[in-house]
Amino acid sequence: MSNAAPPRKGTDQPWRTEGTPDEPPRRSGVRRLRGGWWGLLLTAVIVFLLAWAGLTYLNRGTEPTIAYTEFSRQVDAGNVAKIYSKGDAIQGQLKSARQKPGGGGTYTRFRTQRPAFASDRLWQSLTGHGVTVTAQPVTQERSLLTNLLLSLVPIAVLVALWVVVARRFGPGGPGGAGGLLGRKAPPKPVELQPGPQRTTFADVAGIDEVKGELDDVVDFLEHPDAYRRMGAKMPRGVLLAGPPGTGKTLLARAVAGEAGVPFFSASASEFIEMIVGVGASRVRELFAEARKLAPSIIFIDEIDTIGRVRGGGASVSGHDEREQTLNQILTEMDGFSGAEGVVVIAATNRADILDPALTRPGRFDRVVNVSPPDRAGRESILAIHTREIPLDPDVDLAQVARTTPGMTGADLANLANEAALLAVKRKQPQVTAADLSEALEKVQLGAERPLVLPEEDRRRTAYHESGHALLGMLQPGADPVRKVTIVPRGRALGVTLSTPESERYAHSEEYLRGRIIGALGGMAAEDVVYGVVTTGSESDLEQVTQIARGMVARWGMSARVGRLSALPSDAQQAYGLSAAPQTLDVIDEEMRRLVDECYDEACHKLRVHRSQLDALTSALLENETLEETDAYRIAGISRPRKDAEA
Repeated sequence: MSNAAPPRKGTDQPWRTEGTPDEPPRRSGVRRLRGGWWGLLLTAVIVFLLAWAGLTYLNRGTEPTIAYTEFSRQVDAGNVAKIYSKGDAIQGQLKSARQKPGGGGTYTRFRTQRPAFASDRLWQSLTGHGVTVTAQPVTQERSLLTNLLLSLVPIAVLVALWVVVARRFGPGGPGGAGGLLGRKAPPKPVELQPGPQRTTFADVAGIDEVKGELDDVVDFLEHPDAYRRMGAKMPRGVLLAGPPGTGKTLLARAVAGEAGVPFFSASASEFIEMIVGVGASRVRELFAEARKLAPSIIFIDEIDTIGRVRGGGASVSGHDEREQTLNQILTEMDGFSGAEGVVVIAATNRADILDPALTRPGRFDRVVNVSPPDRAGRESILAIHTREIPLDPDVDLAQVARTTPGMTGADLANLANEAALLAVKRKQPQVTAADLSEALEKVQLGAERPLVLPEEDRRRTAYHESGHALLGMLQPGADPVRKVTIVPRGRALGVTLSTPESERYAHSEEYLRGRIIGALGGMAAEDVVYGVVTTGSESDLEQVTQIARGMVARWGMSARVGRLSALPSDAQQAYGLSAAPQTLDVIDEEMRRLVDECYDEACHKLRVHRSQLDALTSALLENETLEETDAYRIAGISRPRKDAEA
């Protein structure tokens, strides 16, 4: 079954719908004169009047007006070819051009006005000089119909531009819901039709305790009358908090599919626009649609995008788009009566930064933590994601689950897909255990790089990885070494993979010291063998710093700092802001002391077991990759006993 995001009903709405009735097709060519169309009509009238006035002005012609005295002089000189007279107004054309009055070029056509008091013998003078008196104006003016058609051209352009903009920025033109002017169309009738295959709890595995929390929501949506008779009210909102890829969106869709109710899903960032107020309008429309089809579920992903604590920095106007959108969500959730059958489910991986108004009772009453699955959960998830993948009989999903601690549902889905891709490339009929193993290496370690290292760098890399592996084998309680390789993968020139046999939910100080010693093993090996340190330990030192900071400043494993949480969990960003300067100095000193002690111990162990270090290095240079069994055998160290239970 496909778990792709549900489709949008229209390109204009920022949310996707699943299990909702399909809307009937709109009647083409039917538009109601409402909302923004009055503005379009007013604009068209103004454009028409302006165009009409401009054309009328242009129709006045460009011929100059000359004095009647000049006209008489040109008639006497025999330079007038023809004239047209209407009353005392005279239009005419000269035989040869003359200079315009006041300069500025010449003219042949002219206008003039015969004074009422003139007593000259104009007709005799005209006939005497052979001037033609025409019955049509010398300068033809446009007709009323022509002026009307020309004035309508700008209106047609305006209407076309309006329609294009309306279709681009809003459904159904200016009068549509959420259109250019922000007006809403009346609710459209819906017709119930069967939808596609829905996601249910059968498609969710590895998080059974979370499904138990959500069973109440499903039961309420299926039997609301039973709860209403008892006077019970379901939580108006459920907040799913957990790392990325743990299946929060899938869970929300499974709740809707299990209850058989419409499902509206959207990312919080899709409500945010540059124009303030658009996001709040979209929230209102989304909740209105959900109420209309109640009982239903609204799912808002990554709600921390708009749900951060307010007041951290307002815009110039005092209310930015994010805060207005959040305020609208809070208002809509407050507006639920409890009997509407609309449940809001939100997801975030930063529940600690959400506004308290979101998580108070009456809004997101129930907070459900979605954690990465345990070993049994990973096996169940792998079984779901390999349902449509032909597996070879040698594939043991339990073993794959055992070697993938900490991986989320999304990681496991990617692992199964990578293994299927490898099988296709190799033209195999089934996915084998080797395909899954190689896919796991690609996912965890990175893809192989065709990089040819100089022999000296290759030997140094082999000692570096052998140091990691040997200290991981020697350290009591350390995670077993699964694979050692000097094949360049991703950004690393070599990789040592260690994973626990079972999940660890609480780490002792001894275990954390062992992780620091193992992480420093590469640098210590280079120091012991070559007496120098290279840049290849950068990622190791980042890991060491993170563990040491947690031990000293967060987990109370330093006698000088005491049983305090001196730095927050995101200390990389807030470091230096949450504790007194003297405390920070003590933290730095304790971190250095702890790391220096672990480094000295790493160097001491490698000097004592130098022969085993050399043996691992020689095997790596010869084979490039050592599996778990071979690595322990070559080092002469007994493999830790596997736990009976995860």
